Amino acid sequence: QVSCIEVVEAYVERIKEVNPLINAVVKDRFEEALQEAQQVDKLLSEGPADDYLEEKFPLLGVPITVKEAFSLHGMPNTSGLVNRRNVIATSDATVVSRLKQAGAIPLGVTNCSELCMWYESSNRVYGRTNNPYDLQRIVGGSSGGEGGVLAAACSVVGVGSDIGGSIRMPAFFNGVFGHKPTTGVVPNDGQFPNAHGVRTSFLCTGPMCRYAEDLEPVLRVMAGPGVSKLKLNEKVSLEKIKFHCMDHDGGSVFVSPVDKEILQAQKKVVEHIESDLGVQVQHVSIHKMKYSFQIWSAMMSSKDSNGQEAERFTDLLGDHGKPVWPLWELLKWLVGMSSHTFPAIALGLTEKLMKLNHSGNAKLVSMGKSLQEEMEALLGQDGVLLYPSHPTIAPKHHSPICMPFNFAYTAIFNVLGLPVTQCPLGLGSEGLPLGIQLVAAAYNDHLTLAVAQYLEKAFGGWVLPGKA
Repeated sequence: QVSCIEVVEAYVERIKEVNPLINAVVKDRFEEALQEAQQVDKLLSEGPADDYLEEKFPLLGVPITVKEAFSLHGMPNTSGLVNRRNVIATSDATVVSRLKQAGAIPLGVTNCSELCMWYESSNRVYGRTNNPYDLQRIVGGSSGGEGGVLAAACSVVGVGSDIGGSIRMPAFFNGVFGHKPTTGVVPNDGQFPNAHGVRTSFLCTGPMCRYAEDLEPVLRVMAGPGVSKLKLNEKVSLEKIKFHCMDHDGGSVFVSPVDKEILQAQKKVVEHIESDLGVQVQHVSIHKMKYSFQIWSAMMSSKDSNGQEAERFTDLLGDHGKPVWPLWELLKWLVGMSSHTFPAIALGLTEKLMKLNHSGNAKLVSMGKSLQEEMEALLGQDGVLLYPSHPTIAPKHHSPICMPFNFAYTAIFNVLGLPVTQCPLGLGSEGLPLGIQLVAAAYNDHLTLAVAQYLEKAFGGWVLPGKA
């Protein structure tokens, strides 16, 4: 009914209208996108068979945005690091290239946190991104620009990455869908910083979208040949899924208690599943989840099977130039002289402290391994766990500093290697998005994606900001 050029023009206009408020798109490629849209219309007018086009270009003419940490040819690739501000990508990251080959049209790149290691998307290169539901609140991180741009209806699909919740927190705070696939299926190449050593098993690249049904086709394209490991062609019978539910982590001292409104939303999901599908949702209490932050932290800094040390965050901050001294940066920051953000400096300091506790770390790593076995045994090939996405709804700007470890609710699933779909559940009393994480055992992504589509129908999914 509409031409590709009309679609792309509509999204370009929308970004121009909304971006001055939210600051999510940090560099656009509107001219190139419009030229690419013209080529799509030309291809369609030449009239090859529709099914041929659908097979060859499953995302033909679909406008997308890409997290700035990924290389997109001709676009900046700084990851919010001041000393990379002149870095321009000369090639495409693997997933970006696959999406382009499938016909998608990138509109530009979006903001992230400095070096993608914080859950507020703000840095000294591009400034801060604001939540479209309330500009005084965060979009989450590190794929926060994607969360904001999708929620504000400025893009159809986003490319995000996730090593501690960087797809799921922005998806939650901005009321959209995000999927962290089973580890090792979607390639991470072409993003900065990329994972090395043990962290290659924790970092995941995945899709973010406004509509649940878009996750699967985009995931197929991103995964390429690796998609065969995921059982996306298997039909899911929701009545046969064994649902488990856990209300909170058991009360970690490092993490805020879960908001009443988030607990109520989860309770409604349980009640709906039980009454509509006629199944019993099993309430579980997994004791080790209480140590989620400590387990994630210890596993992130552990050596890999070849004894290779994890890359130090302070080396990344220096971007292979001069090493960064966190204490010195902190003093500079206090007088407004540092080119780094406070969370990045704080992470550099805590990294040094972590290194001092070898025996404690080893215990936590083995606790992580046994938690993984416990989870796999609980979920099996037909289980889905319902778990809060975060202890609070989208916090106000800067407030994550007071509760820096709240990301443990998402991070634990990175080190466990499990697939998780973040699913919105409408808006709460303050007009801010609510949501839930859907978790399955490794390679059972098809289960969480099916449940997300089911919950979208029941709870309404994404809500346009300003409509509530």
